Amino acid sequence: MKVFILFLVEGVLDVHKQYLAPAEITEYFIGVGRKKAALCVMNQIILGIIAGAFVALACQGTNVAIHTIESVGLSKALAGILFSTALMLVLLAGGELFTGNCLMVMALADRKIALRSMLRGWLCVYAGNFIGSMLIVFLINRSGQLGFSSGMLGGFTIKQAAYKTGLTFEKAFIMGILCNWMVCIAVWMAAAAIDVTGKISAILFPIWLFVTSGFEHSIANMYYIPAGIFAKANPAFVEHSVKLGVTAEELANLNWGSFFAANLLPVTLGNIVGGVFFVGLIYWFIYRERPCKGE
Repeated sequence: MKVFILFLVEGVLDVHKQYLAPAEITEYFIGVGRKKAALCVMNQIILGIIAGAFVALACQGTNVAIHTIESVGLSKALAGILFSTALMLVLLAGGELFTGNCLMVMALADRKIALRSMLRGWLCVYAGNFIGSMLIVFLINRSGQLGFSSGMLGGFTIKQAAYKTGLTFEKAFIMGILCNWMVCIAVWMAAAAIDVTGKISAILFPIWLFVTSGFEHSIANMYYIPAGIFAKANPAFVEHSVKLGVTAEELANLNWGSFFAANLLPVTLGNIVGGVFFVGLIYWFIYRERPCKGE
């Protein structure tokens, strides 16, 4: 009888431990922030390169899947499902992603790491993400894959990049906020799950939502826009992009200057605000700084 009762109690405990509560997740990320800050520069950069490559591969895969779909809503919905693979790879296979690392602010707020350690980590990982993304841009360009569908994929890649470099600073900034709000929530929920299946499910839906909504992710744009700039050098791809509605003005505006100034800068700033304030500091404040006591 005692064995049977013990079995029932352990079963109930196991059911209740299928996920972590928000207060437990808060504690978890404070610890994670300390570990990330303690990584040496070389490892931060290498893990950043891996994560940047994962994101870029997901970007290219989504482009291949949707470049012939005329319905914008349908294409974005499909892209959202496929792009979620990027964060799954980063969190489960291993990698350091700048957008998710905005949650290091929780360890900073809890006085477990210094500001310079967090900023150093952000900078090293951001640089690694850029290197990893550019590696995939180079390999995809050299592979000839942009010639899919008689060059239509190359034209679609240009169209996508031209749209992104044509955003106003304000719009890019706001869509960056909304994007990383969802990305960091996906990272947060994945930490709540105990098993791999739960983590995959937790990642899928917020990422699916942000991509379908058309929000802006700085690391993804490190693939999308440079890939479009490289594709622009091919006259056949340019011709396809014009057929897809890209204007001469948009083509002229698609360059490295507009990539950094018109998109990467405002989107990165927006990503920081979305992850730091709308996820990290809010949850830290609720569960660490001002926890409410139950009756």
